[in-house]
Amino acid sequence: MNQKEIEMREKGLTGNILKWIAIITMLIDHTAVAIIQNGIFQSETGLTLDQQQRWAQLYWVMRYIGRLGFPIFCFLLVEGFCYTHSVKKYMFRLGIFALVSEVPFDLALFGNVFYPSYQNVYFTLLIGVFTLCGIRHFGGADIKSRILRVVSLLGGLAAAHILQTDYDMYGILLIVVLYLFREKVIWRDIAAGVVLLLCSLTELTGLVAFVPMHLYNGQRGRQMKYFFYIFYPAHLLILGLITRYVIL
Repeated sequence: MNQKEIEMREKGLTGNILKWIAIITMLIDHTAVAIIQNGIFQSETGLTLDQQQRWAQLYWVMRYIGRLGFPIFCFLLVEGFCYTHSVKKYMFRLGIFALVSEVPFDLALFGNVFYPSYQNVYFTLLIGVFTLCGIRHFGGADIKSRILRVVSLLGGLAAAHILQTDYDMYGILLIVVLYLFREKVIWRDIAAGVVLLLCSLTELTGLVAFVPMHLYNGQRGRQMKYFFYIFYPAHLLILGLITRYVIL
């Protein structure tokens, strides 16, 4: 390791810091949906036109800030996939928290305890890891391996679309792009940016997430693994309860 690489590791952002950036921006995003969209705008308390405009402006500012969260989570997922000692345990954790998070997710974002038409982001991440497993397993240069890699990708895209997971098939495509171009950061940014914009033009501010991704120093940082897993369903549950029992 040369001196420049050593300095980069010392000055860059650890994986732990990236996680904090992702969960804070995610919290801002979900607060906008649960509290403002599902709560304040739906409450019986009448708002003046000026108040509606102010809340709407705040809502969109928070949503645009929230666009940073998902690309960073996908980036960290790929890093975790590449370095985990057990992919099976990694997928098991994602699966467990996908199930645990579904009721809080539905309550906070859709106002219902059960909303089968849209699934939380843990399902997206889990399908993404399954897809990466297929792509890595069929890593040969022969025609058969290439075809099976495409089949793995199409299977992941189809699963996300059929289950209607958060970010749909674009979430899977983003994860795959971040994995395939992991060592070619310029192409990674271009491809990932295209995927985000194909998903929605509102994801434009999500491109800002590439800045902390470039500053990542390859270090895991302070380990708070289960805190980040638990935070997702916990904050959604709190937001959902506040909306239902305090605001409405």
